Amino acid sequence: MEFFAWCMIAAGFGMAIGSFGTGLGQGLAIKAAVEGVARNPGASGKILTTMMIGLAMIESLAIYVFVVAMIILFANPFTAQVMELAGK
Repeated sequence: MEFFAWCMIAAGFGMAIGSFGTGLGQGLAIKAAVEGVARNPGASGKILTTMMIGLAMIESLAIYVFVVAMIILFANPFTAQVMELAGK
């Protein structure tokens, strides 16, 4: 049963690290876009379009982390091998 506890801990840490990185990346992207618009208001349309595409790419990281965490929790491919080694 210890294997499943470690799987839950690993999924939790993975989500925490992925969310932290995603939030940090999005904050820096928005900061840079606002600075760019403040320096050149005429280019705001192009800057905001590029920022939105970048934010979508950054957000995909969080989605990938979530998918991997769900695989670890519910469809772990190593469950059979671990249970066999544990003798259960």
